[in-house]
Amino acid sequence: MDRKELIKKYIEFFKSKGHAQIKNSSLVPENDPTVLFTTAGMHPLVPYLLGQPHPQGKRVCNVQRCIRTGDIDEVGDTTHHTFFEMLGNWSIGDYFKKEAIEMSYEFLTQVLKLPKERLAFTVFGGDSNFPQVPIDNESADIWESLGVAKERIAFLKGGVATSEDNWWGPAGQTGPCGPCTEMFYWKPNNISAPKVYDPTDKNWVEIWNDVLMEYIKDSQGNFNKASQQNVDTGMGTERTIAVLDGFEDNYLASMWQPIIQKIELISKHKYNEDDLVKKSMRIIADHIKAAVFIINDGITPANSDQGYVLRRLIRRAIRFGRILGIEKFTTKVADAIYPIYNDYNLDAERINLELEKEEENFLRTLEQGLRVFEKITEHSDGISSKNAFLLYQSYGFPIEMTEEIAREKNLQLDKKGFEQEMKSHQDLSRTASAGKFKSGLADNSIATTRLHTACHILNQALREVLHNKNIFQKGSNITPERLRFDFNFDRKLTEEEIQKIEDLVNEKISQALPVDVKEMSMQEANKLGAIGVFEDKYGARVKVYSIGNFSKELCAGPHVGNTKELGKFKIQKEESSSAGVRRIKAVLE
Repeated sequence: MDRKELIKKYIEFFKSKGHAQIKNSSLVPENDPTVLFTTAGMHPLVPYLLGQPHPQGKRVCNVQRCIRTGDIDEVGDTTHHTFFEMLGNWSIGDYFKKEAIEMSYEFLTQVLKLPKERLAFTVFGGDSNFPQVPIDNESADIWESLGVAKERIAFLKGGVATSEDNWWGPAGQTGPCGPCTEMFYWKPNNISAPKVYDPTDKNWVEIWNDVLMEYIKDSQGNFNKASQQNVDTGMGTERTIAVLDGFEDNYLASMWQPIIQKIELISKHKYNEDDLVKKSMRIIADHIKAAVFIINDGITPANSDQGYVLRRLIRRAIRFGRILGIEKFTTKVADAIYPIYNDYNLDAERINLELEKEEENFLRTLEQGLRVFEKITEHSDGISSKNAFLLYQSYGFPIEMTEEIAREKNLQLDKKGFEQEMKSHQDLSRTASAGKFKSGLADNSIATTRLHTACHILNQALREVLHNKNIFQKGSNITPERLRFDFNFDRKLTEEEIQKIEDLVNEKISQALPVDVKEMSMQEANKLGAIGVFEDKYGARVKVYSIGNFSKELCAGPHVGNTKELGKFKIQKEESSSAGVRRIKAVLE
């Protein structure tokens, strides 16, 4: 089965169960300071899971492209991927455990026709971290009512697996959370699945997870029954297809093979040649695919934020290309990716330009860095943490590369010290995938809500002061302390322009403009003149927030009721974010 067929089956099944299909959101989250990328299908739905009504109803489904880089060093094995597509269905205060579990089982056994004897399930088995939450016998009983044997249901507690395996949330310090029930498939084709399910047996692979949000954690740490109970599910497309096609190695599945075959052709190596070749090809295929999608969503290689992650992925791919003896190959690999994902609007010309530029830059600094490496080690038997960090920061050497060369030359490396250096300079790639909504819009704090509304006023002020109606938000990052707003513009703003923008924002705040929200069709929103860079995240029904007659934007919210609640707006800094994109940092005093 190929990815398009699986996605079609999934969406059609859940549409038949009354779910509306929602659009695939950008990989760059809107107004979320805690992650650099969309890391799961539920990510764009946080405001609705927290209680806002969704314009398309209480039952929704989609396929969402995601990026996770927290375990980037694990990429190279059979299952880890940086970019993946997540299939999901959600109940936003509608059906709950019984219907969710029944639909999951029906899709697996009747639509995908997975043999029941190769399936196993986990439920929440209680945990000392959640003493007020009972064992989830209800979910276990529902699985049994469908014909699942008791021996194939595991109650996971701390010790057998971490509580995180069968518990989700809350997204912040407080908020919705609840137990999970996960579905596993027996991988080996030549060994029958054991009668009793052992969660520690690596032959069982997780293919689906139903998160059952039935509690609200309050500020005192109590878990109270939620008035709005939600269901959030996630099924990885790549892993599921590998399972359906009988592969234990995901990279043998249909969405990977054309890419692997292109790398074989370029390198004149065979995938199964040896473990190092296999690992190198997997990393190149994975990282270039992730880079293609990140660039397509407007990010370019840089030394911070999403651009930092993108740069790291491309450079790591290049390093493993050297192991295969190839250079100047990234665009050739990318060319094998475009036909697989021709249902996305991938801008091949722009993507290849960025890949080519970054590869040339890195190959140039790579040679310089190797010369510096020789100087550093000429009269030394080791590499200090500071020198390792110099190679990393100034010459783009991933620590693995420094480690590898040091090993070849029998040199000691202060890797622990390097990691401390990294910590002090902030490990952005881990921030990208931590997925812990510690602040920002996820917890709807008053401070972030005020700054979110200020972003809307700032967006319109930029368009008016700079006399450019083609200025749009390219990204934003809001914490309770400040806002950061990226917008397309090709030059540095003058001091006079910055002052005029700040003055206009404060003028609108002082006018005490009402902030109104209306739900309407996308066509009505367009007629109204509402703007929204993230239009592809919205479906047939959208919310338009109007700030007096000054600003109209598509948005999921939340916002203040009146601009008088904002206080004084102050721009702290205006700088370049990336090519053709400027960045403003501002606060409300």
